[in-house]
This record gives sequence, C-alpha cells and structure tokens, in this order.
Amino acid sequence: MKLIKAIIRPEKETEVIQGLEQAGLSALTKWDVLGRGRQRGIQVGAAVYGELSKLCLMMVVQDTEAPKAIETILASAKTGHPGDGRIFVSDVKEAYTIRTGKPDSI
Repeated sequence: MKLIKAIIRPEKETEVIQGLEQAGLSALTKWDVLGRGRQRGIQVGAAVYGELSKLCLMMVVQDTEAPKAIETILASAKTGHPGDGRIFVSDVKEAYTIRTGKPDSI
C-alpha cells in the first residue's frame, strides 16, 4: 500500500477530487493548511505573504493504483505556475480498521 499526500492550490480542489473519483479512487481525507515552498510566499506590492493557503489531500491506495492516483493529481492540479504544490508518496506497512480492530488491506 502507498500513502499519497498532495499539497495543492485550494481552487483546484473540485477538479482534483472529481478526477480521482472518475479514476475510481474516491476514498480520501482533506484539510486546509498553510505553507510555503521555495518561493517563500508571495509579494504583492509592498505586502509579503509568507504563508499561503493550500489544501492537503491524503489517500492510501494499493501499490498498483498509485501511478494512476499520481497521474490524476498531476494532470488536474497543474496550472503551470509556481505554487502548484507537491505530491509525497510513502509506503504503508500496516493499517487497521478501528471498528473491528483487524488489519486492513485497503
């Protein structure tokens, strides 16, 4: 299993989630976050905004579904401008269903 965390622009939320649903990947967790990348925020005139509003999507998928999830997020979240976000992928060694207490195979 793979854990995929994607930090995206908030205005791309609907497009990304619809793309994942169309790809058959509907289970996810999302939350609003603040952060900055290499650009260290944004400057508008004299004002500097060091932290920008982003959306974090988290999902666990089978190893075979990870490329499809990544490709879908890349295609639907991209604007071509700095600040489009990042995708992080890591291995999941164990998962449990809280209701049953049993190991979960997702």
